[in-house]
Amino acid sequence: MSKQLDLFLAEIDREATKAAVESELNKYRFLLLTTTDDMTPKITPEYSMVPPSPNNSFHSTTEDIAIKRADMEVHRSKFIKRIAMAVNRLGYMERSIIVSRYMKEDDVYDYEVYNQLGMSESKY
Repeated sequence: MSKQLDLFLAEIDREATKAAVESELNKYRFLLLTTTDDMTPKITPEYSMVPPSPNNSFHSTTEDIAIKRADMEVHRSKFIKRIAMAVNRLGYMERSIIVSRYMKEDDVYDYEVYNQLGMSESKY
């Protein structure tokens, strides 16, 4: 006698899922088109009336910026690679839509994408 396992999959909230995916794809575009040039070290000296505390650690803003830039670049490249791998797993039409809409430098509207791909609005 075999037992039958009942699998109950949770109901998917389509609107919340769509919003989350669009948010991640917009983040992808943002990270793809930005660089870490906005984090630059200070080149002017900073003076304080408070004496330094003797904690045997050297602390430099230049080192902090270098560490943040390196960490940000690692996070950026991992995120871009993960999104690209996920998009590459899609079918041809879905991948064409995602690439045309979110993964190019120019920001385009939905109607431009489905007209360019030769599909109707309802199929898009």
